[in-house]
Order: sequence, then structure tokens, then C-alpha cells
Amino acid sequence: MKIFIAGGTGFVGGHVIRELLDRGHQLRLLVHRRGAASEGIEQVEGDVTRPESFEQGVDGCGAAVNLVGIIREFPAKGATFERLHVQATANLLAAAKRAGIRRYVQMSALGTRPNAVSRYHRTKFRAEELVRNSGFEWTILRPSLIFGPKDAFITMLARQLRLAPVMPVIGSGAYRLQPIHADDVARCFALALEMPATIGQCYELCGNDRLTYVDMLDAVAAAMGRSAPLKPRLPLGVMKLVIPVMQGIPQFPITMDQLQMLVEENICDGRWKQTFGFEPKGFREGIGEYLVR
Repeated sequence: MKIFIAGGTGFVGGHVIRELLDRGHQLRLLVHRRGAASEGIEQVEGDVTRPESFEQGVDGCGAAVNLVGIIREFPAKGATFERLHVQATANLLAAAKRAGIRRYVQMSALGTRPNAVSRYHRTKFRAEELVRNSGFEWTILRPSLIFGPKDAFITMLARQLRLAPVMPVIGSGAYRLQPIHADDVARCFALALEMPATIGQCYELCGNDRLTYVDMLDAVAAAMGRSAPLKPRLPLGVMKLVIPVMQGIPQFPITMDQLQMLVEENICDGRWKQTFGFEPKGFREGIGEYLVR
């Protein structure tokens, strides 16, 4: 099958593309600028926020996959949740409908819900609603924190630990996360496209390891062959006063949206395994494969 992919040039996209190619699919990838392409990949130059730039490139495909998303806004660059979660989804759905595509798979996020505190989750939910009401044969996947080679979050923690064995923790650090490997997320995307049973379904994806944030820091240090870091506590109430003032600075490491998503936890019941039929890679095993000891 020929599959149109938006957002395929990012971290998760690389894993999804590799999985789909391994399964014999042909891919048409939306890119900002054409470059060298692997066998089995066509490139369409365009911008998902400008439908006129890519809509003809969807023609002839049998399915569309939307991986577009940001974790932090940069309004001066036009990178907002509204544009890249909601409007981008609307544009891709319209282009797919015009091209006669019926099958559509959307990447959302664990914790997405209409009454969420974070705008990240609220805009993800509005995008989901567009998909659910589109008339397509859709599947929505909601991954938890995704880890793997060249990820953002775990690699950032490792980078900080290389500088100094001190990792400040906001609040208690007892909030739990249930990370899932990017290869497992990619496998679910591929299987969703191939399994009619997933049509009209939304799946929460998480790994088997449910860790507190403090435990995660220790696991990252162990994977690097280091002792557990010092973890000075930063009072949650104080950080809720500091972050709104500082988050407009691009170099500041956290926003209020990111703080809210961290402390409210990111876990699921793992029922997705009943449908997709495989066990995810363990967190400690997975990070041990790419964090340099």
C-alpha cells in the first residue's frame, strides 16, 4: 500500500517509516525541503499548515498517517498547538478526503481529554474530534512518553547527568510515568494500518514499566554506568510562580504545560497489548542500548 505521511521527519517518524518499509509499504513523505530519499520513499515538498502546498501530493495513496505534533510552542515561529495540532489535522483530513483516501491513522498523546489543564492535551483532543467526525476509517494512537535513540526527554536527562551528578526534582518526584519504546509505537502504527479490527478505535500505548520520576532518573544514571544522582527538591508552589515568568525564554527548560503533564502522571492499563499482540521493550533494557556507559 502507498501511504502518505505527515510529520515523518521527526523522531517517531523515523521509526514508523523504517517499520512500514520493512513491511513492504511504499511511502510518500511530506517534507519542508527535499533531500536524499531511501528506496520506497517519495518526497512531497510542502507545509501541513498550507494545504495548497501538498494536497495534490496525496493523490494515489491508499492511507494517510498524521504524526505532526509539538511539545512546546514558539509563537514567533508560527509553532503553536492550534496550528500544528488542530489546523494541521484539519488540512490533512481535507486533502485525504479530496484524494479519495478512506484509511487514516492519527498520533495523539496519552492524557488527551477535553477538560485537560494543559493546552497541549486540549488541542490534541480537538484534533481527535476532527478525526472521529471525519467519516474516515480511522484509528487514533495515544502514546505515553516515547523513548529510543535520538529521543528528546531521556537524552536531555542523560546530557544533564554528564555535566553534573545533580538532578533537581520539582515537587515530590513521586509522579509516575510509563514510557514506551519508539519501535513499539511504530509497530502499532503499522499493525493498525493492516488490522481492520482497529478501525474506529483509540488506543492508549504505554510500556510495562511504571516508574516514579525519581526512579526514572536513577535508571538513566544506571544505564550510563553512574551512581544515582543527587536530587534536590524544588517546591512545586514556587515553580508555579517562576515558570510562567521564564517560559517565554526559549532556553528555559520547562513550560507550565510541560510541568502540568509531568506532575499529573502519564500511565495506562496496557490493554493495547490484547489487540496488537506483543510485549513492549523494557525501559531499562531500551535505554541501555543507546545511552553511552
